[in-house]
Order: sequence, then C-alpha cells, then structure tokens
Amino acid sequence: MTDSYLTVARDGEAEIEVKRSRFLCTLARVEDETAARAVVDRLRKQHWAARHHCSAFVLGPEGAVERSSDDGEPAGTAGAPMLEVLRGRGVSDVVAVVTRWFGGTLLGAGGLVRAYGDAVRAGLDVTGTLRRDLVRELTLELGHADAGRVESELRARGVAVLDTTYAGHVTLRLGVPTAEVDRLHAMVAELTGGTAAAVPAGERWVDRS
Repeated sequence: MTDSYLTVARDGEAEIEVKRSRFLCTLARVEDETAARAVVDRLRKQHWAARHHCSAFVLGPEGAVERSSDDGEPAGTAGAPMLEVLRGRGVSDVVAVVTRWFGGTLLGAGGLVRAYGDAVRAGLDVTGTLRRDLVRELTLELGHADAGRVESELRARGVAVLDTTYAGHVTLRLGVPTAEVDRLHAMVAELTGGTAAAVPAGERWVDRS
C-alpha cells in the first residue's frame, strides 16, 4: 500500500479554443465516485447549452478507480485522452470535466484527442498539485510545565503537531510517516528524560505543500 500520492492543490478551470470550438476544463478534488459524478451533473446543468461534457476521474491513494466518458464524442477521442493526462501527471482523488461548445468545424479523431488532452493539461497547470501523506497518529501527555518546550522542539524537528488539548495534562496529537515512528519515540524519550511516551492513536491522510 502506498503512503503518499498526488492530488490537485485546488479546484480550478482553464479554457482553450481549437478552430472556434471552446473546451472548458473543470478540475475538482473528490473523495469518491458519487462526488465525481455530482460534479459532472452540476456542470451539465450549469452549461446546458454545450454539446458535450466529457469526463475522467481517478480515485484512491493507488489510483485504483478510473472512469472516463466520451459523452457523445467518437469513442476514445475524449474521455480516454483526458484520463491519460491524469495518469501521466500522477494525480488521484480528482475529476476532470471538459465542456465543449462546437465551433462549426469538425476536428477529426486526432484533433479531438489533442484538444481534450490539452484542455486537461491546461487545467492542471492552473490548479497545481500537492502531496498527501499517510501519517501515523500518536498522542503524548505532558505536564503543563514541559508541554510548551516539548511541543516547540518537536515542531522544530519536523514533527507535525495535529492538535493540542489542555486539561489536567496537555495532550499533543502528533503525526509522522510510518518510517519515522521509531525516531519519534526516541525524540520523546530524549526531550522528556524518559518520563513520557507517545501512544498510537490511528492514522490519517494529510496534505503537504
């Protein structure tokens, strides 16, 4: 199982024109197939006068779910090249929809493949990408007198402090890659003189710049 993958940094859109046909690519980050299809449906209603709303999406940390639709264009000329661009950029948890307004000139199969692929490339250039990492979550209980110092040291050493809770003790929720768990335990032992230990508390995906 992978512990890191790329997705779009933000939702966005870009438009290109080929022989008076307009190709508007909309990219959105989605978590599942239902959400991806909802984006397609929304754009179909929003741009109801357009002739085609072709789509492609990739889902999951390993890109295990892939779908594409030519939406009335000749088979293999829209959805497949769009999907190929998403694969080529290595992004997942993203849906691409290219809305086309026909300009009166037939582009041919090769022209359509290039146009739909270029529209998605333009869209990805606008949205940019970010990395998502699977981190192990651990909780660390500290006395109030030591918490500030230990938290600052952990942050300075690259440990993600996901949350801080103040009660009778201060509880830090920490996130580290799987490969860094042993190093975290060693840091905690060093910083607390062996008086505290981080306790496993699950895992989550987090966005990195």
